[in-house]
Amino acid sequence: MPDALDATPYDALLLLSFGGPEGPDDVVPFLENVTRGRGIPKERLKEVGQHYFLFGGVSPINDQNRALLDALRKDFAEHGLDLPVYWGNRNWAPYLTDTLREMVADGRRRILVLATSAYASYSGCRQYRENLADALAALEAEGLELPKIDKLRHYFNHPGFVEPMIDGVLRSLADLPEDVRAGAHIAFTTHSIPTSAADTSGPVEAHGEGGAYVEQHLDVAQLIADAVRERTGVDHPWRLVYQSRSGAPHIPWLEPDICDHLEEQHEAGVPAVVMAPIGFVSDHMEVLYDLDTEAKAKAEELGLPVRRSATVGADPRFAAAVRELITERAAVERGQEITPCALGALGASHNLCPVGCCPARAPHPAAAGADSPYA
Repeated sequence: MPDALDATPYDALLLLSFGGPEGPDDVVPFLENVTRGRGIPKERLKEVGQHYFLFGGVSPINDQNRALLDALRKDFAEHGLDLPVYWGNRNWAPYLTDTLREMVADGRRRILVLATSAYASYSGCRQYRENLADALAALEAEGLELPKIDKLRHYFNHPGFVEPMIDGVLRSLADLPEDVRAGAHIAFTTHSIPTSAADTSGPVEAHGEGGAYVEQHLDVAQLIADAVRERTGVDHPWRLVYQSRSGAPHIPWLEPDICDHLEEQHEAGVPAVVMAPIGFVSDHMEVLYDLDTEAKAKAEELGLPVRRSATVGADPRFAAAVRELITERAAVERGQEITPCALGALGASHNLCPVGCCPARAPHPAAAGADSPYA
């Protein structure tokens, strides 16, 4: 048996994700949850949901989270980490509030949260923290004893997140025809967000053009590009590009879009492109539709060979990274000196989101940060 790892003071891990529909009847109600408060008519939501209907109304994200849960539990058991793992979503079952209620009923009092978003941004971090605060407020209104909740730090530059993506890019390059492989361009993709949200992402000192959101993605892209050069001997040109834009067209969002970028590369005479979705933990709908459907259709129209590399998903190295992040944070809570694990130029992210980090447009309570009302 492995030596027991110490997660004290924590007594549970919560996998917190976005959620997705699991059948055609779920699509519009799911989108109503996602867009609640924006006054979007149901007919418009049916139009927006067409890409879900192309796949039977099923988003792959829930099954991918189930696979990740299995990988985490397997890794923890193999390495002697006695920590139960729960799962809650922001926008679909199992809902976050229901899961927290279950955890309280099970006697969980110190909870660590793993969000399925690796980078700093409002939608990728603070909004999850706001959802946690809303769930805690609901439990408080029910008279339940509230647990103390902490969130694991951003893991974009942890080796267990980066190394599977390096391997994915290498496999995609190897899968290209040999006559175009050496000249292939790498398009590192992530979710586009409003430039105003990007500019204010991360702690206040990181605010500026693109903020921590762009800076962190660029750091990961450079890590992968450097590793590819070291392992193949080829220095592939690359660029960070964006996908999955939504919202009003008059609001500036991060650019260039992946389809526009493919056109630009084709016009420049690039012989092939590898699309590497570094901004996504798993192959969920934004990857399945925006890259595997729309972007590949654009490349086919252009006659441009493309490959799409894999996301991290339930890779055992990512499960091991989560275990390491847990034991690292637990040691910090116990007052021990530790050296956090991180690659690249930026170092390990903060454990506690500071005041002013990834602010919302309108003030809203957020848990698991320096400004939490549930400290």
